[in-house]
Amino acid sequence: MTVPGGSKRVSHGAAEWGTRPRHPTLALLAVALFASGCGSPGQPAASIQAPEGPAGNPIQIENAKTGAGEWVLTNPVADREIEGYASQTSVNRGGSISFFVNTAESTYNLEIFRLGWYGGQGGRRMTEAVTLTGASQPIPTPDSVTGLIECQWTNPYVLPIPRNPTDPSDWASGVYLAKLTAGTSGKQSYIIFVVRDDGRPSDFLFQSSVNTFQAYNNWGSKSLYDWNTQGERARKVSFNRPYAVGPQTASYPGVGAGEFLTNIQPEDETYAAAWEYPFLRFLEREGYDVTYSTDIDTHADGGALLIHKGFLSVGHNEYWTWEQRDHGTAARDAGVSLGFFSANSIYWQVRLEPGFDGTPNRTVVCYKEAAYTEDPYYLSGLADLMHLVTVRWREDPLNLPEDGFIGVMYVTNPVHSDIVVDDDANWVYANTGLSNGDRLVGLLGYEADQMFGNAPPGTVRVAHSVFGTGERDFSDATVYTASSGATVFAIGSMQWSWGLDDYGVATMRPSVLNSAAQQMTRNVLTRFAGGD
Repeated sequence: MTVPGGSKRVSHGAAEWGTRPRHPTLALLAVALFASGCGSPGQPAASIQAPEGPAGNPIQIENAKTGAGEWVLTNPVADREIEGYASQTSVNRGGSISFFVNTAESTYNLEIFRLGWYGGQGGRRMTEAVTLTGASQPIPTPDSVTGLIECQWTNPYVLPIPRNPTDPSDWASGVYLAKLTAGTSGKQSYIIFVVRDDGRPSDFLFQSSVNTFQAYNNWGSKSLYDWNTQGERARKVSFNRPYAVGPQTASYPGVGAGEFLTNIQPEDETYAAAWEYPFLRFLEREGYDVTYSTDIDTHADGGALLIHKGFLSVGHNEYWTWEQRDHGTAARDAGVSLGFFSANSIYWQVRLEPGFDGTPNRTVVCYKEAAYTEDPYYLSGLADLMHLVTVRWREDPLNLPEDGFIGVMYVTNPVHSDIVVDDDANWVYANTGLSNGDRLVGLLGYEADQMFGNAPPGTVRVAHSVFGTGERDFSDATVYTASSGATVFAIGSMQWSWGLDDYGVATMRPSVLNSAAQQMTRNVLTRFAGGD
């Protein structure tokens, strides 16, 4: 992906770049927890009820516990009154994680919530609020060469994560929020982190796209993009800093949570909604046996994928390391199915470097178009470094187009359109009532993928959606079976999760809830888990 609102078009591997607007200041949006049983015009009404039956797996047990709607920010920061970051993107049950907080106020409260379904509450309280002493932390100066901004804040709050080996629902694997509330102003923000459950063979592993969150993060005025950077964009960005989206003086729902709860597209504020969180709500509402991880974990430990039946990439999973793709390919070839409920996936290659204190994988490196003149791996001329050059996967010296692995790859943005059924006899459409030409209203966008001719043998196109009059103005959804027996499904759209759950419709987007999309997702997950 480029900048939201930009005019990048990619055709057969060639990129053309248009003018990128500055990111405008957005009005305050309230985070909404709203689930509706009504479909939009031209689509089926959608059921949002959890299935009947006993609660058996850890996710079912966890979501039977009492939810707490107070995880939602009611007074989001306006001008960085309180902000923070975590020492890790994820932590295993039984480990500990540190939170570094910056505020000029004398005290603040910190409380922990787990995100899920919880009868529609969307989250559950894990700790009561603790009152801590505030501290003003230094704001780093960008590195003059790479633009890297890396905080070295002190006085962390350390959270130990319990591990009850007989109860995997006790601090169950999931996406967690540390909610920060300034003691005087009451201003609020989040620190987001994932709790893993290494070694537990759940049916599905949900990977949160933290590399992409960080690429767009412009805290301190630098991201990997020109459109939201002061001066020239960075070549390196650090996880040792808070998440911000857009101008630092604006207020955003989900502030501090990267792109997990809010995505901002400046040319269309109506669509400033989330992609990953609605999918999580669907999974946990339906009671699927799922554990959670991040890009960093896929990069660091390919073996962790092999104990699951299916790997899930959701929403906007744009930035991958060589190790991530290698581990994903190995998992597929070992029989692990892959679900790309996303678009623009595996578009840029990145490298990961340690942080200032030697902690592994705290810095994302991506030179992009400057790689041929600035990336030291490319300039070295060493053959054994060429595969790690930070360019698009489809470009020299990688020449590994994304659709050769996924089945489809990125073509354009912005798109707000419908997914059109193309192969109604395929098992993907079982029990949906859909026929060829039927439209899944509003589920195509914000970015779109299509087949470019590199898909693995046997790849089947199951949707073909024309959204414009240009030669490449269409999107595809595909599925193929690898030689290992693994299924690889790709929907070619970021907005798919909006058909599964109505998070954010009260203020951030129209409802496009769709029972057929829900059933298609069930069909894919059932196939992944070994069902028919």
